[in-house]
Amino acid sequence: MSDCNHSSLANTLNQTCHCITLNQGTLQCALDLAKADIILPEHCFASSPVFVSTHTRVAQKEIIDAIERVIALPAYQSTVFAYAHHNAHAHTQNTSVFLGYDFHIDAQGHPHLIEINTNAGGAFLNAFLLNAQMPCVHTKAQAMVDYAAHFIAMFQAEWRSVRGDTLLRTVAIVDDAPQTQYLYAEFQLFAALFEQYGIHAIICDPNTLHYDGNHLWHGDTPIDLVYNRLTDFSLSQPRQHNLAHAYLDNRVVLTPHPRAYALYANKRNLVVLSDTALLESWGVDWDTRHILLNGIAATRSVDANKADDLWRERKTLFFKPTTGYGSKAAYRGDKMTKRVFADILASDYVAQTVVAPSTRQLLINGSLETFKVDYRAYVYAQKIQLTCARLYQGQTTNFRTLGGGFAPVISSFSELIHT
Repeated sequence: MSDCNHSSLANTLNQTCHCITLNQGTLQCALDLAKADIILPEHCFASSPVFVSTHTRVAQKEIIDAIERVIALPAYQSTVFAYAHHNAHAHTQNTSVFLGYDFHIDAQGHPHLIEINTNAGGAFLNAFLLNAQMPCVHTKAQAMVDYAAHFIAMFQAEWRSVRGDTLLRTVAIVDDAPQTQYLYAEFQLFAALFEQYGIHAIICDPNTLHYDGNHLWHGDTPIDLVYNRLTDFSLSQPRQHNLAHAYLDNRVVLTPHPRAYALYANKRNLVVLSDTALLESWGVDWDTRHILLNGIAATRSVDANKADDLWRERKTLFFKPTTGYGSKAAYRGDKMTKRVFADILASDYVAQTVVAPSTRQLLINGSLETFKVDYRAYVYAQKIQLTCARLYQGQTTNFRTLGGGFAPVISSFSELIHT
């Protein structure tokens, strides 16, 4: 089947397949076996998959690889570190876990990167979701994958890259008021995984950590590695003081860390990565420039000197704070007021060309509902670990829609749909 037909079939299935593929019994059994006494958050999982073509998956990987080639350049690094927080300048050997590349996919099946995240949540939850899927009439059975083994190996690799063969004994999973976080259940799953492999795990707020110049402590427990889920990506706030100093003194292994955020996730980086003239001046080859030009939603810095142009073009733009996350303080230009626009001009924002998300139609309580779809690829050491979709309604991605939430992404669908 051609790439075009494969994308067309995926689009058709996204509008017409209403099969329920999530096996709740299998999911609950897997959670029980994980020895994590958790309660999944509301609207966490959709009951049906999202379909993409294999061409789309290949194109996503090409975009990720092209970005990695540019990020490796000294010219790129000197450019982004010029506006990065000083904590990002500390060099560390570990890569950082769970990069999240977020895409919208157009009607032709072409992916467009809208942002990169360095503390992308949901990977472990999606692993359980993927392994609890039943095939429907349009899909082939998915092979079970031992994601837990992959994830523990990743954290061990992070540790060894900094500490060599020293034994990893304790991990702290750190976030602000972690029990109040939407993905707290995932923290519990990771804690259970670490304990299963003989690594003591603590879930804690950064305020409960203290640093004596030699070790980072939680109570009487020295912390070897911190799995960082904080949204203060540069560790610049006072409540992160102890964690930041232990990291900067190389007394704790931190993942993800401020350097990774500076290299990948500051929204201003997308301005650099989509500037073909700048990339050409650095000697970036034509193929890489072409992939990035077509694969990244065009992004520019918000300049108050160009306010008239930005206001005139606002209906085609999405405005994002350069260090934002989770769609907070992000605005669609066509919904924006003059007051909000004035605030944006006085702040540090980028303007990104709107790439409309694709849609998925599902039957929810007997009614046909249309969901918007964001796609996420979780990446470690330049390899895609797994992909997922997020189904939602409203202006920005959220987990407040009945029937929405994380959804598995399927590309092994049957051609029998045509008969």
